[in-house]
Amino acid sequence: MGEHSVRRDAEPSVLREFTNHLMRDVRALELMLHENMFETGMRRIGAEQELFMVDQRGEPAPVIEEVLERNTDERIVTELTRFNVEFNMDPLQYGDDCFARMETTTTELIEKVRGLTQQVDSEIAMTGILPTAHLSDFALDYMTPRPRYYALNDAISRLRGGAGQYQIQGIDELFVKHDSIMLEGCNTSFQTHFQVSPEEFPRYYNMAQVVAAPCLAAATNSPLLFGKRLWRETRIALFQQAVDTRSSNLYLREMSPRVHFGTDWVDESVMEIFKEDISRFRVLLTTGLDEDPLEVLEEGDVPNLMALQLHNGTVYRWNRACYGITEGKPHLRIENRVLPSGPTVVDEIANAVFWYGLVAGLAEEYRDVSEHIEFYEVRHNFNAAARNGLASQFKWLDGSNRPAHELILDMLIPLAEQGLQSSGVNVGDIDRYLGIIQKRVETQQTGAQWQLDSMARMQNVGSRAERLGALTRGMVERQKAGHPVHEWSLAALEEGYTPTGMKDTNVEDYMTTDLFTVHEEESIEFVARLMDWQKIRHVLVEDEQHRLVGLISHRTLLRHMAERKQRPEGGMPVGDIMVEEPISVSPDRPTLEAVELMREHEIGALPIVREDRLVGIITEQDFIQIAGNLLDDTLGLDDEQESEAAAAAQSTSDGGGASS
Repeated sequence: MGEHSVRRDAEPSVLREFTNHLMRDVRALELMLHENMFETGMRRIGAEQELFMVDQRGEPAPVIEEVLERNTDERIVTELTRFNVEFNMDPLQYGDDCFARMETTTTELIEKVRGLTQQVDSEIAMTGILPTAHLSDFALDYMTPRPRYYALNDAISRLRGGAGQYQIQGIDELFVKHDSIMLEGCNTSFQTHFQVSPEEFPRYYNMAQVVAAPCLAAATNSPLLFGKRLWRETRIALFQQAVDTRSSNLYLREMSPRVHFGTDWVDESVMEIFKEDISRFRVLLTTGLDEDPLEVLEEGDVPNLMALQLHNGTVYRWNRACYGITEGKPHLRIENRVLPSGPTVVDEIANAVFWYGLVAGLAEEYRDVSEHIEFYEVRHNFNAAARNGLASQFKWLDGSNRPAHELILDMLIPLAEQGLQSSGVNVGDIDRYLGIIQKRVETQQTGAQWQLDSMARMQNVGSRAERLGALTRGMVERQKAGHPVHEWSLAALEEGYTPTGMKDTNVEDYMTTDLFTVHEEESIEFVARLMDWQKIRHVLVEDEQHRLVGLISHRTLLRHMAERKQRPEGGMPVGDIMVEEPISVSPDRPTLEAVELMREHEIGALPIVREDRLVGIITEQDFIQIAGNLLDDTLGLDDEQESEAAAAAQSTSDGGGASS
């Protein structure tokens, strides 16, 4: 849980004072390590669960305040956005039936959160990125009103000096700007913790780095963002870019993003991580500090090291070093932030078991993994896993290059089994959870692949919004059943929310974003060909900065062709006949308002503009298709009747023309 009692000010004197306190915390930690004050001989595990809350359509439900009003369990807490919620599980001693107990606790808390959300007509969804989320859901209005989040947003925005830029390329490509850190709220994860002694920390941390790639490849569950098919675990790229403060004009200067995998192996001590992160990353947040850690040590007590913990919470290594105190005894933990939320509780526990087993198994087999593989190769493996999941190719410790699924099945599952057995984990639990990993890899149906295959199955039916809604609602229902994802049937459009109209939908749900546009100096003849070739009735005119400057409709073009007496030399430019400054709307405009606007002004198309940039278009043809789908649902038409209705709608559209 993050510290919420933070200050938003950026006064240099306050930052200097906090930094000096941070230095004292570092010195105190060094003394504690030197004096062997840390707990040893004890293995504990723990986890944090992040979730989305969704409405009956499967879209984000910003109800966190209403949920917390009804909540009495202090383990259930806020996250960045109003439609995220998190709970933190109590630590468990590693070994025996710890994973069965972790599953039981996770399931109980999931049901508790589900019950709270159902009281406010919502549900929970377990996925790395919510498929139905729109960019408009990440406005500052949807930030959970807590000082930490506002302060973090202010600090990140100040350091990067403007809007954040996001560019992720997969099957499709996302390229967008956003003016806050709110897109961090697109991501939810299942974070696991592993307590180790200070002496073991370097070796175990390096093992965690090595196994991050295969564990992620087997667990991917975040392939869709704003309807675009990107990485198998898009969450990795998105989170990095959401809090990135680097400038793009520093030539060849090497700078690390605040979300990062690391720069090298840990050689001797956890202090290498803390010192590097303090050296590389500026202080973002401050808080009131009422202890001097060195004085606390002199008095024989254990300091909280709040300055160190607060700064550490603003540097997001995928494997993070954590300091904590249990029953008055300080300890060190490795926090694994790699794994996404979902698809089900049993899938998450299986992912965790695979990770714990691999870390322990490698620690038994290798004293120093840095002698067997270069750090950059491990980092490359991680990025490959995020991009391609089980289709990745990994460089492994034996020098081989192997497909991810073969490496996992042939070598890593047996290695994890060995590590778990030597740690005293219940044999039945080992077989159950690693069996889920094995079946998932054999079928190659991860959560990510299930989402992509489900969308492909629905490719030619419904609108994009309807398909994404059906996917999310199908996911939620399967999560309630609790079967692991490799047993899931694909989602179908019929599983989506059946609307009785366009109420509560936005233009963004139906707009077309694959646009054919022209500039105002291009020839009218080209526009005519463009309409004919692409079978479209409206062409938008934009400038070099993608700002909307005009629109040409099919009717406008026909009128011009009929009235012109001769073709001027070189052709007439588009700007001479286009409708200048056409009526436009933003993506978050309610659909019914857009329909009424088109009727009022007798226009056949509405350009969609966000922050002065053209992002889409919605036309009368889109609304005819929507109306046809609603009519089919109402009348219960069979396939032949649907075809006849569609043909009639198309005929009406072609005959009616479009107003300009």
